Amino acid sequence: MWLVSSTADAPVLSLSYCDTELAGNCKAETIPVGEHAFIQLLTFSASSPFNDRARISYEITFHDPLQQNAWQDEQRPLLYKGQTHLSFHYTETPETILHGSCRKPHFHGDDALAQVDNLHQTAFEEKGHFPDLLLMTGDQIYADDVAGPMLKAIHCVIARLGLYHESLEGAVIGNTSELATHEYGFYERERLLPQISTNTVLSSIFFGAKKKPVFTSVNAQNHLIGHAEIIAMYLLVWSDTLWANITINKNGIPEKYHAIFDKENDALTGFVKQLKQVRRALAHIPTYMIFDDHDVTDDWNLTRGWEQEVYGNPLSKRMIGNALIGYLLCQGWGNAPKKVAPLMTKVQESIGKDGLNAHDEIIDDLLDFNQWHYRLDTTPPIEVLDTRTQRWRSESNMNKPSGLMDWEALCDFQHSIIGKESVIVVSAAPIYGVKVIEAIQKVFTFFGKALTVDAENWMAHKGTANVMLNIFRHYKTPPEFIILSGDVHYSFVYDVRLRFRRNSPHITQFTCSGLKNAFPDGLIKWLDRLNRVFYRSKSPLNLFTRRRNMSVKAREPSMGYGELFNGCALGVLKISQKNTDVQCKALLSNGKEVEFPTSKDD
Repeated sequence: MWLVSSTADAPVLSLSYCDTELAGNCKAETIPVGEHAFIQLLTFSASSPFNDRARISYEITFHDPLQQNAWQDEQRPLLYKGQTHLSFHYTETPETILHGSCRKPHFHGDDALAQVDNLHQTAFEEKGHFPDLLLMTGDQIYADDVAGPMLKAIHCVIARLGLYHESLEGAVIGNTSELATHEYGFYERERLLPQISTNTVLSSIFFGAKKKPVFTSVNAQNHLIGHAEIIAMYLLVWSDTLWANITINKNGIPEKYHAIFDKENDALTGFVKQLKQVRRALAHIPTYMIFDDHDVTDDWNLTRGWEQEVYGNPLSKRMIGNALIGYLLCQGWGNAPKKVAPLMTKVQESIGKDGLNAHDEIIDDLLDFNQWHYRLDTTPPIEVLDTRTQRWRSESNMNKPSGLMDWEALCDFQHSIIGKESVIVVSAAPIYGVKVIEAIQKVFTFFGKALTVDAENWMAHKGTANVMLNIFRHYKTPPEFIILSGDVHYSFVYDVRLRFRRNSPHITQFTCSGLKNAFPDGLIKWLDRLNRVFYRSKSPLNLFTRRRNMSVKAREPSMGYGELFNGCALGVLKISQKNTDVQCKALLSNGKEVEFPTSKDD
């Protein structure tokens, strides 16, 4: 159980089933991130296994009576009608898996993550089936694309909780405490870099100062810098608690940005209204996460040239490191605590009232760490890939896109799935992307403009593409293969089979994105049409793709047009332990469902 408290008093976790307390041991680990902010990870080791498909109740108890009374008041809105305790559904054989990515707070649209709460409310009222797992597959926060009003709220939280500031090297300012009042603190943060000729490229790369087409976000002028800002952002996107005492004003906002500030504030107000549902949902479902670029910065590790520029500057390297520390404390820690234990020990030993005492050393350790991926030993097993930090870098051209995973990481992945009957793989970016979009990205890459179109796809690097496709062709590859992905801000489902082979694995890729983000509607319609025209099943252009030995069939959505569905949505995957049926639905932010039915010949 992951939570944040205002005192260092670590609570005790107890579990029960059918009103009978379960025997076991509770361990609490605490990381201070501010004078009044303590991240707690509570681990309960049961003396005997849980019953499969059981509803497990849990209680969190603080030793301090005042803290406990405050928690009791805080807990009431988290309970569903008829509930007396918080609870979660446990199973080793999940049949309903929710997934989603790309949750941008100031996007003008409702938050589809709130639908997790509606699913639980219906299940409690009708005593129906609960969803088994929630997989958040990237861009849980947007550290690089922050609204002005959100930045205001972040500074309020930092002041209220006394989140630890830090000194900076290579920046115009000397300490992050200056960010809230600096003249460049809002909408002009790219100017905080030293204005010297050697930083011209860095400013363009890291802050998105260049103009891009719609393939990636460009509003990076409010990029989060300090560790305190990252922590505050996490607290504000997953809970409504701190928002009650936040007042948004335009003090310190340059007049020329007032219009965009007001527009962002309107969108953010809607986001905050749904946070009660989000917080309640997260208290009732096992949740796992993996980072993608916006959790750190846009185009993170896209090319070898990008890495050289960004990691060669002390400020930009610190910004990347701070985002990774935030991911470690707020996401990665709960995924696989044993894997990250060495990192957590160093953070625990180094953090104090002055923040991290060995800040740069810890960041170096984080950048060298290669165990962010993890596995859930369910049936089928779930393999969550790290497609960001183990890149296959181009040796021929520093501006060519790096492969999403290098040879060693792909070999480890293959070894972990060989011989399994079935497997679910979480890849932030779709392994099988929309061919026409990948073709456009390839053209830009040819002219050395990979950053311009966010050319991050599995087929962009020859080595990575060939190894991944060979994994699917291996005779011991699991016959049932499900890929869950997001990132692209639209949704689609592909059924993939190997050509010219009778015993082809059944590969289903379900891409659902975003939870609170979407592609420009007019453009996605044109790209959808072009894709169906140029890359229809019998098109000769398919012979020039790396997937020419595979048959890729799209499932047409029950709403919308063509093969791609555009809209804020939560993915709902339903699988059967008795047969190979794979059902894919997009649960929209308005509660409607979009089905992706299998074709009749499947």
